Amino acid sequence: QVQLVESGGGLVQPGGSLTLSCAASGFTFRSAAMSWYRQAPRKARELVATGTGTSGYTNYADSVKGRFTISRDNAKSTVYLQMNSLKPEDTAVYYCNAKTSWLNYWGQGTQVNVSS
Repeated sequence: QVQLVESGGGLVQPGGSLTLSCAASGFTFRSAAMSWYRQAPRKARELVATGTGTSGYTNYADSVKGRFTISRDNAKSTVYLQMNSLKPEDTAVYYCNAKTSWLNYWGQGTQVNVSS
């Protein structure tokens, strides 16, 4: 069955860094567009970053451009989100998403708290 398991969340001070990981199984990872979304309290879920499997295309929300980097290791079926220069407004639950022609699947989420 399809699984997406996120890890790497936690508490970090403003200006700090975190790397989130999402280990995937149950589908052809290379064929999937992998994305990170986040949802802050009382706010809608928003797209943070997307990376396609073969073309190398990436896309970022304006709020994270220049600070976050999405990458993927197709051999390990894992997608990463490197987050630098974190701000309090980056506090949210971060979700991994896998999308293909037949799949639109979410991970369980990992909490990121940016606070001093």
